[in-house]
Amino acid sequence: MLVQLQHARDPMPPNPQSRIPNPGSIAFIGGGNMARSLIGALIRGGVAAASIAVAEPDAGARDALVRDFAIDAHAATAAAIRDAGTIVLAVKPQVLQSVCAELGHALGDASPLIVSIAAGIRIEQIERWIGRPLPIVRAMPNTPALVGAGATGLIANVRASADDRARAEALLGAAGRTAWIEREALMDAVTALSGSGPAYFFLLVEALEDAAVAQGLPRETARMLASQTCLGAGRMLAESGEAPSTLRERVTSPGGTTAAALAAFEEGGFRELVSDAVAAATERGRELSARTP
Repeated sequence: MLVQLQHARDPMPPNPQSRIPNPGSIAFIGGGNMARSLIGALIRGGVAAASIAVAEPDAGARDALVRDFAIDAHAATAAAIRDAGTIVLAVKPQVLQSVCAELGHALGDASPLIVSIAAGIRIEQIERWIGRPLPIVRAMPNTPALVGAGATGLIANVRASADDRARAEALLGAAGRTAWIEREALMDAVTALSGSGPAYFFLLVEALEDAAVAQGLPRETARMLASQTCLGAGRMLAESGEAPSTLRERVTSPGGTTAAALAAFEEGGFRELVSDAVAAATERGRELSARTP
């Protein structure tokens, strides 16, 4: 069950809820797109650039991080994590084991909060690869975090204190909404829903655009109307606090055009298809996680 939702309605202005309590310094291991989105959101939310460092092996990426955010960027992990209170693992899952081993050697006696955004890697694996017990929060963000409209599922181990959880929530919440989950096994469902969900949305918009073009609309017009309609509907759902079924019913007049379209969706097995798709993604997540030693 998902609990404790938080969000900022306007993704761009500073969000008071994104201010991290007693942040100390924050180190990112990996400086890719998701790390960049979180760094930008943190700085917009009031975190000082001087308190953020990144370990990134690519010199061009390091230069871009320094230029764009005025943060410290290092080639070596040890230099980036020095005195860090929070370390964000923002690397690809296939390299996380070696990154954790290096991190374990570099930490010494320090016990920072570890936040992992690597898909499919369990908390137990991270702790084992680092080589000793630490407070760890596993997070599953999605790509709309790049525009400050992300959705992230979070799960913490028993060593994470209330302050650790608050820092992790604020860190990920700086780029969108967050939800704590009760059991790590549910992270596969989070991945299937919100992690993969943007692709489902883009497929729907793509299909709407093609259908409108088939009815005679110019493609540019069809794309604008489809994307803006979905944006507006999403904002209504997020900001109204009402159930999607309620909003759907308000748009649907008996015997009208919307009713005709919805009937076609139902006759085509739309709900069953969505259920099968999410189930398939969830199962694939379990398989990928199980394959990682």
